[in-house]
Amino acid sequence: MPLSEEEQRQFEQLERALAAEDPKFVSAMRGTNVRLYYKRRAVLAGVGFVLGIVVLMTGAILPNTIIGVIGFVMMVACLYIAALSMKRISNAGDSDDIPPPPPSSKRHRTKHDSSGSFMERMEDRWRRRRDEDL
Repeated sequence: MPLSEEEQRQFEQLERALAAEDPKFVSAMRGTNVRLYYKRRAVLAGVGFVLGIVVLMTGAILPNTIIGVIGFVMMVACLYIAALSMKRISNAGDSDDIPPPPPSSKRHRTKHDSSGSFMERMEDRWRRRRDEDL
């Protein structure tokens, strides 16, 4: 569903406010591709897994158990990182699969309550809009 002109204007205003507040964060986020990041992370975990096998075999060839254990731990850790990365790659394109955040214990502000920061008011508006659609 496309944004209305008012929502688009508010979104651009929010972007400008964020850019003014933290320009380093904004420039870092513009250059980030989530799928590429997790793909790179999965490949590096695969390389780490292979290195873990090498360390494990080195520990088996040499009569040194500690080196073998270190290699095994490297393999398990890299498998875990690769599995998480692959899961996140598959979820990166499907934003509907992300579960909604748990309900917060904060009280919801009313329309007449103008105290709070700009971001809190935007979050409250978004929360109300999402609740109305359900």
